[in-house]
Amino acid sequence: MSAYLDELAALLRAGGVPAEQAEATVADLASYVAETGGDPEEEFGPVGEFAGQLLAARAPETDATDATEWRWTADIFTDRQMLARLGDQGWEIDRVDHLGRFVSHRDPERPQRWEYRREPSIAGSALAARLAPEGWEPCGTWMYWRYFKRPRAASVGPAAQLDSPPAAPGRSVFFSRRFYLVLAVTLLALVVPGILWRPSDGEGPGFLAGMAVGGGVAIAVLAVMWLRMARRRS
Repeated sequence: MSAYLDELAALLRAGGVPAEQAEATVADLASYVAETGGDPEEEFGPVGEFAGQLLAARAPETDATDATEWRWTADIFTDRQMLARLGDQGWEIDRVDHLGRFVSHRDPERPQRWEYRREPSIAGSALAARLAPEGWEPCGTWMYWRYFKRPRAASVGPAAQLDSPPAAPGRSVFFSRRFYLVLAVTLLALVVPGILWRPSDGEGPGFLAGMAVGGGVAIAVLAVMWLRMARRRS
């Protein structure tokens, strides 16, 4: 892992990325790989190609610590973890857009830490009213979840102020292996029944019926996962 990340940092610096930002990007990637337990090359692809992607995706504002807006996304398994990490770097979530991306910004003059929580959206407006006295305010909704934010000063006081926030991360997509596993299982649940039920003589329920059964299985699997996550939060 170290050799891959060292080479990546060297390629980023050679591509014009400031050393401080290159180190911050590699540190963020190293943390992600350590958490997932994966291999960097399996996660990101060949180091040369990945470095090229990062360099091509660079925007002028991501070179500075005073970036005014940044859009990023994470799956349901890593969103709270990433919100905690990025909130600690001063990123405030303004909303969740129609693609499920967190639209965030950081105050260039007085950056401060933020904290977040995720709750099932089924609770409706009553939940927002219950959390409001503690300083929580809604900052976005995606699928079955509502997100809330508050300045970390509400819990830690002046320590929430950031003197030198790190540069914006070099990537904006944070998907876990679990997400890809669920995606693969869902696709298999959709396709396999259709293949197995397809008769060789043209009779029987056929492929579309099998797809319908697979769709029901996939929905059931996702529903069970959602209920388990909701119970874990209760």
